[in-house]
Amino acid sequence: MIPALVTLLGFQLAGEVISRALALPLPGPVLGMLGLVAAFGLFPRLVDLVRPTAQGLLANLSLLFVPAGVGVVAHLHELEVNALAIGLALVVSTPLAIVVGALVFTGVARLTEGRAVPAEDPAFAEVEDE
Repeated sequence: MIPALVTLLGFQLAGEVISRALALPLPGPVLGMLGLVAAFGLFPRLVDLVRPTAQGLLANLSLLFVPAGVGVVAHLHELEVNALAIGLALVVSTPLAIVVGALVFTGVARLTEGRAVPAEDPAFAEVEDE
């Protein structure tokens, strides 16, 4: 189990280091997961090493939510005292975030309107093929 945990955490750490060192917009754990999948393809025995630990973690994933639930219960009095403020913040911030997102999208769409997609950009190769 320890070697499997070290493997999982090592790939997460490597992804985080790469992401931060190269200032990538992709989160480090995602890069680590991609590296782990690539390593699984290159070293099939690695799958057998990690599988039991990964299945154990996934089977007990709900335990990770227990601390959040305990925190809510432990601070129930504060939640009750501030229920109106919290409720108002949620009710106001949700539609406000949607409106701001829509306005930003509309603004960007207007700014990019009429611009051609460069044919040599490989990121848009699939779009042109469709």
